[in-house]
Amino acid sequence: MSPSGRPLYPHVHQINVSDGGVPKHPIFEAKISKEGMEGDRQKNLKVHGGPDRAVCLFSADLIERMQDEGHTIDAGSSGENLTLAGLSWETLEPGTLLKIGPEVQLEVASYCAPCELNARWFRDGDINRISQRINPGWSRLYARVLRAGLVRPGDVVEVMEIPLDASGEDLPR
Repeated sequence: MSPSGRPLYPHVHQINVSDGGVPKHPIFEAKISKEGMEGDRQKNLKVHGGPDRAVCLFSADLIERMQDEGHTIDAGSSGENLTLAGLSWETLEPGTLLKIGPEVQLEVASYCAPCELNARWFRDGDINRISQRINPGWSRLYARVLRAGLVRPGDVVEVMEIPLDASGEDLPR
C-alpha cells in the first residue's frame, strides 16, 4: 500500500454515476456496455455519451495534486465514470488501449473538453486547469468500449499494446 492507503499497482480508485450532471457519486460496482456505464445518465447528449464517449476517465493522482493546489475537486466531481490511480496519465492519448479488471477493454477515443458546470471545483472557476489544449496531460479522457463487463474498485488497470497481425499492421478493432 502507498502512503495514501491505495494499492501500488494501477487500479480503479472509484466508480461514479449520476442521474445526469455533476457531481457523479461513487458506487461499489458497475456493468460497462458499448453504450456506457449502467446506471449513469448524461444531461447533454450533444457533448456527452454515445459510443465514442461511452466512459469518461480521470486520474485520482491528478485530482490529489489539484487538491494540494487548493482546488475542491474530488473523485467523481468532474463527471468521470472511472477514477483511475497509479497510471502515467500524461502518456494516455487517443488510441491507447486499457484493460480494466478481468473483462473490460476500453480504447481512449478523445480528450474531454472542460465544462462550465465544473467551475465550482476550481479556484477562481478556472476550468482550463483540466484543458488538454492549455494544460496537456491534465484532461479527462473519453473512451469507447471494446469489451463489456463488470468493474469494481481495486480492479487492475493495464495499458495494453495494440495487437498486430503477422504483417506488422494494426489489427482492426
